[in-house]
Amino acid sequence: MNSLIQQLIATGPVITDGALGTELQARGLKPGELPDLWNLTRPELVKQVIHAYVEAGSQVVLTATFRSNRITLSQHGLAEKGAELNRRGVEIARCAAKGRAVVFGSMGPSGKLLFSGEVSSEEVSSAFFEQANAMAEAGADGIVVETMSDLEEAKLATEAAARTGLPVVACMVFDSGRNKDRTMMGNTPEEAARELAAAGAVVVGANCGQGITGYIPICRRLRAATDLPVWIKPNAGLPELVDGRTIYRTNPVEFAAHVPAMVEGGANFIGGCCGTNPDFIRAIAAILRTR
Repeated sequence: MNSLIQQLIATGPVITDGALGTELQARGLKPGELPDLWNLTRPELVKQVIHAYVEAGSQVVLTATFRSNRITLSQHGLAEKGAELNRRGVEIARCAAKGRAVVFGSMGPSGKLLFSGEVSSEEVSSAFFEQANAMAEAGADGIVVETMSDLEEAKLATEAAARTGLPVVACMVFDSGRNKDRTMMGNTPEEAARELAAAGAVVVGANCGQGITGYIPICRRLRAATDLPVWIKPNAGLPELVDGRTIYRTNPVEFAAHVPAMVEGGANFIGGCCGTNPDFIRAIAAILRTR
């Protein structure tokens, strides 16, 4: 096992952070605006969000670089900004963490479909390596490949990130199928755990897509399928559109009440995704302190 990961999980479940995107929206990010660009235009607000998670108890925080791969950035006319966005994302997160939390670089999907030929495997792999390498050079402690619906793309991202020598966490979205236990492409947790480990992940997991109750059985299945640590970051329930605003119904207390079941199911890293905020992290920390 990677030494950093081993050190982190040695004393029990590790608290990660909550959502970045919805927290930036609460601070003025407009619909359709690229959150990652705030690393350059509004760095103090990005730092504010990450620091709030550290203050709430996060031991691992992510960078605001989810969309900062060349393929996605090119759709915004920002392909040439990739290295700068990723570097600044790491620098801001490290400044916000102040040594109290480790910083993992966030890598999300390309936004293009491999199976339809919109983009080639070589293009995807190259774009992800550029992103991961920029964050590694800036001082990231690890890489999180997250919110992936296509296992093939997730494997390419994981392989590319692993080439940096940093520990790689690889996470899929399980929100499809009759039981909401498959990826968009139909992959099971067992398939994902096996193939992501083979691609070089040292932690496997799930994030986004559904609320915490739905991810408890997913967590159990990941744990049964692998000896690797398991990372889980659910949403604060499913999003609802109310008066033109996206809201999430699950509150921090309700969310944290399910954390013991998640730990019992085998989760080593626990945090939140869309709709969660520092109050959720404080609630998770309070629950874990009583165990």
